[in-house]
Amino acid sequence: MAAAVDGGSPGYGSDFLQLDAGTAPVGGKAEWLAGRLRQAIADGRLSVGSRLPPTRVLAAELRVSRGVVTEAYRRLTEDGQVEGRRRGGTVVVAAPHASPPTRPATAPTPASVPSGAATSGALFAGEPGSDVFDALRAAPARIDFTPGRPDLAAFPRTAWLRAERAVLAELSADQLGYGDPRGEPRLRRAVAQWLAHGRGIRVEPDEVLIVAGTAQALTLLHPVLRADGIDGVAVEDPGALGARQHLRNGDLATPAVPVDDDGVRVDALRATGARAVLLTPAHQFPMGVVTSGERRRELLRWATDGGLIIEDDYDAEHRYDRPPVPALRALLADRVCYSGSVSKLLAPALRIGWMVPPPRYRDALTDAKRFVDLGNPVLPQLVLARLMESGDLERHLRLLRGRHRRRRDAMIDAIAEHLPGATVHGAAAGLHLTLTYTAEVPDTVLAAAALARGVKCQPLSWHSQLPGRPGLVLGYAATPPGAVAEGVAVLGEVLRELD
Repeated sequence: MAAAVDGGSPGYGSDFLQLDAGTAPVGGKAEWLAGRLRQAIADGRLSVGSRLPPTRVLAAELRVSRGVVTEAYRRLTEDGQVEGRRRGGTVVVAAPHASPPTRPATAPTPASVPSGAATSGALFAGEPGSDVFDALRAAPARIDFTPGRPDLAAFPRTAWLRAERAVLAELSADQLGYGDPRGEPRLRRAVAQWLAHGRGIRVEPDEVLIVAGTAQALTLLHPVLRADGIDGVAVEDPGALGARQHLRNGDLATPAVPVDDDGVRVDALRATGARAVLLTPAHQFPMGVVTSGERRRELLRWATDGGLIIEDDYDAEHRYDRPPVPALRALLADRVCYSGSVSKLLAPALRIGWMVPPPRYRDALTDAKRFVDLGNPVLPQLVLARLMESGDLERHLRLLRGRHRRRRDAMIDAIAEHLPGATVHGAAAGLHLTLTYTAEVPDTVLAAAALARGVKCQPLSWHSQLPGRPGLVLGYAATPPGAVAEGVAVLGEVLRELD
C-alpha cells in the first residue's frame, strides 16, 4: 500500500496551472480560482489568446461545482481579461502591463519626480508637442486612465466576424474595386438611420461623407475653410488638445473661448471675431458640460449671423444619468458641419467616421477626400453597415453603458475616499471624468509622479490655453472597477506627498 503524502487529507487538482482546490478557503472557492487565473494572466503563464478549460471539465478536475468555475470566469469577464466565444470557448483577451518598481515622489517641484521616472518627467515637461499622445501611449503603466479609450476588450468580435462572413458571402467581384470616395452607399444609408434614431438628425444618405475618423474630418476641412476666407477656428477652453493640434497643423488659428457651466460663452466667442468654432456640445471635452438650452439658442443666433459651427459629437451615445440632447446639426443644418465616428463605440483602429457638412461645402469636401485617399476601405464599411442594420451595434452600446456605469461609479467612490477635496466634473456621460483640486501642485507634476507609480492620466492643463485650476482628465471605460479604485488611491497618495 502506498504511503500517504505528508500534510493531511488528499486534495483534488488539475494539471491546468497546477491548481489545487484543497488550498481554497471554504466558502471562497470562486474568488480563489479567479485570483489564481488573474495571477497567471499577469505573470504571462496565460498569454493573450490562451483558451481556458471548459467550465464542466475544470469543475470535474477540481471536484467543485460547475457554478464555482462559472462565477470565476464571470469575474474575469467583468474585468475585461477574458471573453466567452461560444464554440471558441473562454479566451484571454487582455493582460495588465508590467511596470518596473519606482520610488515615490517627495516634493511639489518638477525636480522631485523620482529619478527612476525620467521618462515621465520629460513627457510632462514644457508645452506638449505634436507627438505627445504617441509618447504617452507608448509609456508603460500598470493602470491606464487615458481619456477617450473605449473598452477594447469588449469589442464584439463574434458579431463582427459574423457580419464579415455574411458580407463576403454576398460580395460581388465589382465591389472589390475602388469605391465611392464619399463612402459605400450602404454605410451612408445606415449612418443616416443611426443619426436619425439616436441624434435627432434627419439627413439623406447622399449628405453623409464617410471619413477616417474626426481627425481626418478636420484635416479635410483645412483647405475648404481657407477657400471660404476662414483663417481660424475658435475652440473651447478647456478643449481637446488633439483637435487644436489638428487645426494648427492646417495653419488655422485657434483662439480660446472659455467654457462655463452652460457651455461655451457666446459673448466671448463673438469677441474673438472668429467665423468658425469647434464645439463638443453634447458632452464638452474635457469638462463634461452639456450646452444649455439658452446657450444653444445664442449659438444658433451667432451661426445665423454668418458663423460656422463644427460639431464634434465624439461620445454622445455614452450617457448614464441624464436625458439625451439633440445634436446642433438637427437644429440648423446650413450652418453646422457635423462629425462622429465609431472610435468610442467600437475601436479607434477601425478608422471609420462620418461628416454631415453644410450643403455649400459638400462637393469641396468630397473632392478633398477623393484626392487624399480615394475613399475609406470598402470591406470594413460594409461590415459596419451590417452591424448597424442588424441591431448588433445598438445591442453592443447597451452592454457598454452598463459596464461603463459600474466603472464610473467605482471611480467616483474612489475619488470621494482618496481625494476628498477634489471636484468631479462631467460624470453624467462619456468615457471620462475630470477632477480639479485646490492643492498648490501643478497638474503636470502630479501626472508625471503618478506615471512613475504606474498610473497613466492626462493633466487638465494640456487641454487649456487660458489659466485655470489644476486637474486631471481620467478615462474609466477601459479599466475594471478594482483597478480603477487602485489607480485613484495612488493618485491620492501622490498628491498628498507632493502637497
